[in-house]
Amino acid sequence: MVFPRKPAPGLWTIVMVLTLALAFLGSRGIWDPDEGRYTNVAVNMLDSGDWLNPRRNDEVGHWTKPPLTYWAIASSVGVLGRNPWAARLPIALAYLLCVWLTWRTARRLAPGTETPAAVVYATMLLPFGASQLVTTDFVLAACETLAVWAFVEARWGKTHPKMWIVLMWAAFALAFLAKGPPGLLPLAVIVLCDWLLPGRRRALEITGVVLFAVLALPWYAAVFLNNPGLFEYFIGDEVVNRIATNAFGRNGQWYGWLAVYAPTLVLGTMPWTPSLWRWTRGLPGRIRRWRDPGARDQEAAMLLLAIWVLLPLAVFCLARSRLPLYVLPMFVPLAILIAIQRQGERRSLPHWGWLAAWCGALLALKLGAAAWPSHKNAAEWSDVLRSRTPDAIHEVVFVEDMARYGLRLHLNAEVEKVSLLPVPGARFNPTFDEDLATELAEGEPGVVYITKQALWDEVRSRIEAKGYRVETLGRPYRERVMFTVAPMQGP
Repeated sequence: MVFPRKPAPGLWTIVMVLTLALAFLGSRGIWDPDEGRYTNVAVNMLDSGDWLNPRRNDEVGHWTKPPLTYWAIASSVGVLGRNPWAARLPIALAYLLCVWLTWRTARRLAPGTETPAAVVYATMLLPFGASQLVTTDFVLAACETLAVWAFVEARWGKTHPKMWIVLMWAAFALAFLAKGPPGLLPLAVIVLCDWLLPGRRRALEITGVVLFAVLALPWYAAVFLNNPGLFEYFIGDEVVNRIATNAFGRNGQWYGWLAVYAPTLVLGTMPWTPSLWRWTRGLPGRIRRWRDPGARDQEAAMLLLAIWVLLPLAVFCLARSRLPLYVLPMFVPLAILIAIQRQGERRSLPHWGWLAAWCGALLALKLGAAAWPSHKNAAEWSDVLRSRTPDAIHEVVFVEDMARYGLRLHLNAEVEKVSLLPVPGARFNPTFDEDLATELAEGEPGVVYITKQALWDEVRSRIEAKGYRVETLGRPYRERVMFTVAPMQGP
């Protein structure tokens, strides 16, 4: 088979990107803990009709993230059904939106690089992998990229700058509803770019700021008023502690930034890493030239792209909470920079045979993850529970064990995590929903319990001491004992 040397910029690019985004999207079950947490909260919203308060079950709220991602998942599941494909669709659509925004931004900043930039972004390892995971990160990346693109159109476009600034602030409002204050990090990029470049500074126009407040703040105001102390928790734990401390155990060591972000950027930009490295080697010389205002004006597009990468990266390195997907929003400017670098070197995209082989490898990774046996796969847990329990399961209770929240989607059962003994719980996002004795006293039907095999003797003895009998459901599964509980019969 003979492939054309130059890729078609239209139909074949669209087919390739759609295939990467949507093929086998539902072939893998929901993986805990991350995918399970987000789908659990979204399905709880759908079932309860309460779209204001995120909840991990009927009794306990889930206040780690604002609601935009939950709203998107719940809407998709409500329309398309309770399955992994529907749960992941909003994330895949965010990936597609970022590909399109990469094309649009590159077209404005560096005409002629738009198709290569979009292809680079679509085929980089990290964006592709993240597009298959239910997290807030791609929703956030899409909102932030939309905001920066609107700023680019306002500053470099030819028409309606005020309209684009309004769109920019609307996008920042969505980013704020996706992840709170971290969603405004690109605003610092835009303000710095405005300050360094000559001309009118447009970003902070009052109309846009008012629109942001109207769109972004009502949800926060409502939940803060209904939940006294939640504002302090959000600011203290979810913002300050994540930035300034290692309280969440997310690579807060002094070298954590290097251990997390260096491999993420090197491996995540594959197969385009060599082009990025060549751009990086020329960056110090560019920075020296940019000391001259005239040079900054001549290379305004490159200046914006560099700031879009370097400023967030510096913040992520300084913050004590570090995870690979935090840098996902940076991959749009990285893709454009790679395309510009290759254009300067007169390197076209590889021929379609090479791209097809790489895309085939990415899809094989997706299928491999679906076939790989993992204790994280909630679909497997659901199949085992159904095979061992003839009656309907309404609730799954994990005793001193990691809650498999993915069961909420696969089994349509509420999921709780309980402690063996009463323990003091935080008001917001406690480790346990309640203790075992309280759960037993509720006497709810259709409850299956799961605990670690190593704790089984102690768990059973405490349940029997409370006047209940236990019935195990088959042999231990992944070193967990599954069982039901019923009151003991009288003499």
